[in-house]
Amino acid sequence: MSAPSTESYPATWKPPGLIANPLMQRGVVALTVLYILWSIGSLEIDWSRIAQGFDRAGNLFGRMFPPSFERWELLLKGFRESLQMALAASFFGMVLAIPVGLCAARNLAPRPVYLVARGIIVITRTFHEVIIAIIFVKIFGFGPLAGVLTLIVASVSFISKMLAEDIENMTPGAMEAVRATGASFPKFLIYAITPQIMPRYLGLSIYRLDANIRHSTVVGIVGAGGIGQVLQASFNRYDYDFSLAILISIVALVFIGEFFSAWIRGRLR
Repeated sequence: MSAPSTESYPATWKPPGLIANPLMQRGVVALTVLYILWSIGSLEIDWSRIAQGFDRAGNLFGRMFPPSFERWELLLKGFRESLQMALAASFFGMVLAIPVGLCAARNLAPRPVYLVARGIIVITRTFHEVIIAIIFVKIFGFGPLAGVLTLIVASVSFISKMLAEDIENMTPGAMEAVRATGASFPKFLIYAITPQIMPRYLGLSIYRLDANIRHSTVVGIVGAGGIGQVLQASFNRYDYDFSLAILISIVALVFIGEFFSAWIRGRLR
């Protein structure tokens, strides 16, 4: 008796592709490549202007060196303002994200409350921090208040979304056990929800603090205070040597914030 043929049975399993028909796969790839080529061609890129930009770039970087730290008082003031913005926004964002995150959990809040909370998260996450900062600058004027409010909105949207998803992914056993004891809703939050989400919540908050330190240098470019506003003013005055000093200081600040964030997360494990 001859051995069964294994030619029709592959030795390894491969998951089915998104498009089963090979001809249709090639057609989709061809259309994608054509669309990319058409998109590049429709951008109306001025290559002569790009060539002139290299000369301007050489002039810009040439005037940046050596960096000037002569106005270090202004530099320190901008950094102090950025750190104050990041710390204040992180604190208020952590506090406000708790009720929003709890209301945005499908397995915890009634459906009308859930839909409202999810709508808040979606709307706040739709717009970039710079756009939100522009809106607050138009409302409250130039200064750190607009930057703090911008970073609060970004912090609440990020932390509450992650918090809600963690609550929805919780194992139902502990939740049902606490409910079975007849515990009130506050006790249910304390004994069923808090122990499971607290480490994740603290890690997200530390990560958001690190992000707020970086973003506080960006929102200032549109007038929302901090070192970004000092940087924008230096570019407007063509003080490129001072601009390079600010950029070097921003890199150093982000490195310090990253190290501090990693150290805190390591201690929380």
